[in-house]
Amino acid sequence: MRFLSTKIHAVIDYISALSLLALPWIAGFNDVATATWTVIAVGFMILTMSLFTNYEGGIMAAVPMRIHLVIDVVTGITVACSPWFFGFSDQVYLPFVAFGLFETVAALATSPHSKAALPENLEEQKVV
Repeated sequence: MRFLSTKIHAVIDYISALSLLALPWIAGFNDVATATWTVIAVGFMILTMSLFTNYEGGIMAAVPMRIHLVIDVVTGITVACSPWFFGFSDQVYLPFVAFGLFETVAALATSPHSKAALPENLEEQKVV
């Protein structure tokens, strides 16, 4: 069931990106380099993708909302598994699993249709 609007999803995206950038210091794993750089990279990716998504939070409509949501699901699953993929699960894993599951659920719960988004097929629309 898709009960989140794209407007709420945009807010979640920006809060998530900023939270991930600060997470190593908040959760106390900033001394684990691989874990720190993983969440920093994902935080910047989410921030960049949000800025360029065709929804209320975007500044340039380059990424269609459906693609954004697919990337969110893949990112969520990857982040949840990253402690084992990158070998730092013995030092920290819970914030990664929690965020990954949250990201995946938020993507699956968001409607792919934005009321404020620009049409994705601008070249097909002709101004008379």
